[in-house]
Amino acid sequence: MAATSTTAGSAAPLFDPEVYRERMRRAAELTRDAGLDALVVAPGPDLRYLVGSRADTFERLTALVIPAAGDPKLVIARLEVPSLSASAVGDLGIEVADWVDGDDAHGLALAGLPSNPAIAVSDSMPALHVIPLARHTGATPQLATAVLRELRMIKDDAEIEALRRAGAAIDRVHARMGEWLKPGRTEREVSDDIAAAILEEGHTEAAFIIVGSGPNGADPHHEFSDRVIERSDIVVIDIGGPVEPGYNSDSTRTYCFEPPAADVADAYAALHEAQRAAVDAVRPGVTAASIDAAARDLLRERGLADQFIHRTGHGIGLSVHEEPYIVNGNDITLRPGMAFSVEPGVYFSGRWGARIEDIVVVTEDGCESFNNRPHELVQL
Repeated sequence: MAATSTTAGSAAPLFDPEVYRERMRRAAELTRDAGLDALVVAPGPDLRYLVGSRADTFERLTALVIPAAGDPKLVIARLEVPSLSASAVGDLGIEVADWVDGDDAHGLALAGLPSNPAIAVSDSMPALHVIPLARHTGATPQLATAVLRELRMIKDDAEIEALRRAGAAIDRVHARMGEWLKPGRTEREVSDDIAAAILEEGHTEAAFIIVGSGPNGADPHHEFSDRVIERSDIVVIDIGGPVEPGYNSDSTRTYCFEPPAADVADAYAALHEAQRAAVDAVRPGVTAASIDAAARDLLRERGLADQFIHRTGHGIGLSVHEEPYIVNGNDITLRPGMAFSVEPGVYFSGRWGARIEDIVVVTEDGCESFNNRPHELVQL
């Protein structure tokens, strides 16, 4: 389903209510399977996933309570109730249990559950709410991460379409890179222009921008600086942001302005081959670790093991980084609907770096890439 519907009074598009209804049903089912009495979900990506709410975390408790048996409810301070108009709560018929200052909001959240219930809280819930909930239940709540990870890790059709649109939007920004990425300009100036283009091409914000020129490209988490870009530089551009209703793009390409030296060309060719090998390895039934190995083993064979200093990828959706992580030791089995980056890189400290990154989704017989700009070292 496309992300075209809105709730009355909402300024932001939501998925069709049936998408959220199915997510809530699955959340209750997984809560039962985990032997829990309820999930208590605070504002953050998990709440947005379940009901489309973009509520913030305040000192006043806002929490979606999903019992293993029975109807869910949304506990919220009365003065915050109008914010629910920008969510699917009304469409889903979820009970709104409001409260005013001085009420026992944490007791209200647990009302209707068994005595001393076994609850799990989302990982975004602050301690100022976790501790009062623990006092009410007589035990430290568990983390709901395992339950919510299982839900969010497998993207439904609506999410896949949103990620597809995000990938196309960031590809359009990379296609325009020659407009701004030029010798004599600073990384900061280029970043400012990229930020404007990210919005122009359909994102709601520029979540991150890396312009790593020359030696700065050897720092995978460099952002941008006042360094003036030189004609001999290799430049890493890693950019992304959300498109409505909140699903993120993330794509890296590496650029140059003149033919690279032979050692640079050889290392980049190995990186290109490694990234392609990792993408080609993606299919249902293999492990996340095996995708990391596909890239890492090839770079090791080319003598570049020490230059690949991070994992091969991360899941993506409402958060830029989420499960599944494509890293050595992660033996989770890939399933259709899992979406993640494939982004090996090589980094030569004090000299230059390069990275190639696509977002892919696992299909029934392989994967689909959401990014389709050229993977070669792009000469502008």
